[in-house]
Amino acid sequence: MGTFYTSCRVENHTNRKNHFRVPKLLVDTGSEMTWLPAAKLEVIGITREKKDLQFVMDNGEIITRSIGFAIIHVEKYFTIDEVVFAEPGDLLLLGARTLEGLNLRVDSRQKRLVAAGPIPAA
Repeated sequence: MGTFYTSCRVENHTNRKNHFRVPKLLVDTGSEMTWLPAAKLEVIGITREKKDLQFVMDNGEIITRSIGFAIIHVEKYFTIDEVVFAEPGDLLLLGARTLEGLNLRVDSRQKRLVAAGPIPAA
């Protein structure tokens, strides 16, 4: 697929006035979840709802991180999703679950996100 980046806006789901922008977020369909900077999530009041979850990194290393809930905007699309509190040194990722919630898919030729079309109902 190749790699590419996008930007996003992250909002607190209980107080949407609290938000921040992530100018460079790696689109990674191999990552189940979206990883965002822990310090910025805390500043806008997003709390750690699930703690000490284990994640397997590409190199096989197992690490623990926390998860909270956030509203994520990419261009004109938005969704609410669980997000990982990324620590310094972690990659910032836009994961597969968030892409599905945004109803976006990867156009690998043009290295961009595009609308996925009608949402299957059954």
